[in-house]
Amino acid sequence: MPLGLKRARLARGWSQNRLRGEIERYVVAHPQIVIASAASLKVYISEWENGRRRVTEPYASILRALLGWTDEELLEDATSIEADGYDELIRQIDAAHAVSKSLVTTFTTQTELLRTQDRMVGASSIVDPMNAHLAAIQEALTFAVLPDARRPLARELAGAATLAAWQALDVGAADRAWRHYEMGKQAAREADDVLYLAHAMGEQSFVLADAGRPELAVNLVEEALRTGGARLSARLRAWLLAAEAELRALARDPQGARRALEDAAQAMPATSDPRDPDIASVFLNTEHFDRWTGHTMVLLGDDEAISSQYAVLEAMDPTFVRARAGLHCDLAEAHLIRGENAEAARQVREAKLLANRTGSVRYRRRISRLGNAVQG
Repeated sequence: MPLGLKRARLARGWSQNRLRGEIERYVVAHPQIVIASAASLKVYISEWENGRRRVTEPYASILRALLGWTDEELLEDATSIEADGYDELIRQIDAAHAVSKSLVTTFTTQTELLRTQDRMVGASSIVDPMNAHLAAIQEALTFAVLPDARRPLARELAGAATLAAWQALDVGAADRAWRHYEMGKQAAREADDVLYLAHAMGEQSFVLADAGRPELAVNLVEEALRTGGARLSARLRAWLLAAEAELRALARDPQGARRALEDAAQAMPATSDPRDPDIASVFLNTEHFDRWTGHTMVLLGDDEAISSQYAVLEAMDPTFVRARAGLHCDLAEAHLIRGENAEAARQVREAKLLANRTGSVRYRRRISRLGNAVQG
């Protein structure tokens, strides 16, 4: 319990006093919630973190909303469910046997809704519905018996788990992200869907990069390309090659990064439709591809990348809040390369405003680094 809450707080860069203030601001916005006085709350936070007091409601739900971590991660308290004999088992199996295409469609619709909410408001605010959604798919899959019933559920779990993993990475819960990617990969293998498997491996490589192992991340995305082979869709191949380019840039392999960018450009279909009809998890059109290419060129120190990123920012759908934060980070970095610190500082401020809207710990780390570079 103490370590989980403290890790989540520190991932945000918050002091205990800042956490107390955020809790109080949350309650102001939700006046139906009643909490202790400021003085008592200060004591509670200290006691929660050192294990002398258990986090109870309504504080647990407030912390989930503020930090984007699950109860298990925050409180390190997992509940166990005991088997209820053969009657209960058969009831579950019979219910799963009745799973129809309409239920799988319902799961798909819920995944898409969560994907849209994540894009617009960030992962922190949907941690509870996301985990409930995963649990519902897993429950259906657990008691489905025959392959024809299991494969559609497994494919849906692969997509949902990969989405949940990316959300976990965004809020700084790296261990949860890694485990969700493993869940997604296992589900993709059961579904015999190499596209979902390769995509999960490609996204998982960014966990390694964020952990300071970009070379190992390159190896993993290369393995994803080999795993998919000729069965990859053109758009997914372009996605994986663009990921390889970014990771090679982070690994200080500029020649390899430029080569991967060229291969990605050749593979990328000319389309304004962001959705890949072969795999719902891939969201990539020419506009997003240009943004990603520009980001990698910024990482490579290319002075010309700034003009392309401004053009992408101008054309971007404003609902892509987190992606816009990333673009402002790219522009800040590009202006720093040019020695234009005043404009870099303005871009950092824009990025910070957007990152605060989504609660992205991942972008806040980058923004903090850029802010220090501007001041230095």
